[in-house]
Amino acid sequence: MECPECQSTHINKNGQKKGKQNYICVECGRQFIDCYETYRGYSDQLRNECLKMYVNGMGLRGISRVKKVHHTTIINWIKQVGTLLPDSDSRSEIPQVGELDELQTFVGSKKTKFGTGAALDHFKKGILEWVMGNRSGEKFYPLWEKVKKWECYFYVTDGWKVYTNFINDGDQIISKTYMTRVEGENTLLRHYRARLHRRTLCYSKSLDMLKHSIRLLIHYLKFWDVPVPDRTPEFSLKT
Repeated sequence: MECPECQSTHINKNGQKKGKQNYICVECGRQFIDCYETYRGYSDQLRNECLKMYVNGMGLRGISRVKKVHHTTIINWIKQVGTLLPDSDSRSEIPQVGELDELQTFVGSKKTKFGTGAALDHFKKGILEWVMGNRSGEKFYPLWEKVKKWECYFYVTDGWKVYTNFINDGDQIISKTYMTRVEGENTLLRHYRARLHRRTLCYSKSLDMLKHSIRLLIHYLKFWDVPVPDRTPEFSLKT
C-alpha cells in the first residue's frame, strides 16, 4: 500500500472511519482509506421518471416526496434539459396556413402578467414557434421574424391589435371559429402544467424557469418522452 500523497510505503493503521479502516502515512501525515466508493449520482431512469411526472402536472415538491429527490435537484434537471431544447421545430414542413394566438400566465406574482405567443400549422398538431414576454409588439416581433418566412397564404388570428402592425389586412383572417388547432394546443399546455392554469395558486418565480418548463412540455407532447441530462461537466441530452 502506498500513500496517495507522497507514495511512501511506511503506512500505519489509524482507527476506523465510517466503518472502514483508516490509515496514516508516517512520512507526510496524510490520512486515507484503502478504497473510496464512487458516487454515481441518480440513475437516468430516475431522472426520466421525475421529469415525466413534472410534465404530467405534478408539482416539484410532490415529486420530491414521492421519489425522495430534493426539489432543487429536479429544478436543476429541468434547467439543464430546457437550456438545450430548441424553441423551434425545424423538422416540420412549412405550413400553408398559419395560426397565431397567445396564452397568458404569471411570473413572480399574480400581478405580473406574461404571455406565450405561439405559431403553428392550421392543419397539423404541434407548436412550431413560440415566444415568451409581455403582451406588446416588441415581444411579438421575434416570433413574427420567424413566422413571416413561412410566406403562408394567410394567418388565422383572434384579432389582437398587435397583429395588424405586422400582418397585412388581406393576409389575416380574424375568427375564433377557425382557431380550434391553436386553442387545442393551449388547452394541452394548461392541462399538463399547473402554472399555466387559468385559476391556480401556482406561478413561475422566474421567466427562465417558465421557458424551460414550456420547452420541456412541448417536446413531451410531440414525442411523449423526455430527454435526460447527461451526467458530465459538458452535459448533453440523452433520448
